[in-house]
Amino acid sequence: MSYLDDPRVFFAAERTLLAWNRTALALMGFGFIVERFGLFLHVVLQRHDEPFHRGVSLWIGVAFIVLGAVLAVLSSVQYRRVLRTLGEAEIPKGYWLNLGVVTNLALALLGLALAAYMALS
Repeated sequence: MSYLDDPRVFFAAERTLLAWNRTALALMGFGFIVERFGLFLHVVLQRHDEPFHRGVSLWIGVAFIVLGAVLAVLSSVQYRRVLRTLGEAEIPKGYWLNLGVVTNLALALLGLALAAYMALS
């Protein structure tokens, strides 16, 4: 248990959670771009007479999206562990503690849905 009795400790933990949230979102965005890069090359190289093969870019892109989703969940778990170590004086009264966690979990669910859509379509 922390004995600093300073709310800045809590806000530092929340900033860290949001930094991991941005990292997860960036990984998912990068995965989407990688996945669509194969389609971009197909169009740019004007291979309209050949069937479009999704190939390696699909699986690398989906892997980045899943990695981002897993990272969002793990960062939420880590944040909750840190909150358990804080004292009552370190958490402002009336503050919504789980807003960042809910955001991260929603991001993870949407990322997994996107990965499933890309892999199955």
